Amino acid sequence: MTDPITDLTTVVPFWKPRVTPVELDKASEEQLEAMKVTPSDTGVGEYVLVLAHDPKTLKERTPLFNGIMYSHGGLSRTETELGAVAASLVNRCIYCAAVHSDRYNQLSKDETVIEGIFDSGDDAVLDPRQQAIYNFATKLSQCPPEADGADLKQLTDAGLAMDEIFDLVLTASLFGWANRLMHVLGAVSYTHLTLPTNREV
Repeated sequence: MTDPITDLTTVVPFWKPRVTPVELDKASEEQLEAMKVTPSDTGVGEYVLVLAHDPKTLKERTPLFNGIMYSHGGLSRTETELGAVAASLVNRCIYCAAVHSDRYNQLSKDETVIEGIFDSGDDAVLDPRQQAIYNFATKLSQCPPEADGADLKQLTDAGLAMDEIFDLVLTASLFGWANRLMHVLGAVSYTHLTLPTNREV
């Protein structure tokens, strides 16, 4: 069991890059091409400008991110956000947890799920389907080899179809990557807890 979450918020903090972002007016044609598609279609913010140092990777990463998070079919948007929250909590990514907790609340119109998770950690009481999604994304993020057939059965028992399970695996796996990018390339600032114009990840 993990300890209750006490240092996270649904108010999205500022993310300040440690790596100097590419200057948009000095970007190469390859970098500009890679920035035509942005995470969550939020526009070109500092996160994208940092990732633009490697335009080949950025050009592949962003459509992959958007495809997993926003494609039709499989998990609902709300449940996808719950998987992203679970992975981000394991990886202690305050920024990603805040962004996706806030999106979960907006989509679900129900703040009690995130409040329960933040207050009680793994002991939060969720409905059976939410619990199965949260538990699986958490376990996969904590130790991938321990997520096995028994866990898949728990998901199917909770009513998830195979395309929904596949979406959940992709989401939790994606945030293993996204959380690490956010951790290493920048830091969260608590000096201003107002919403930034670009809520990327």
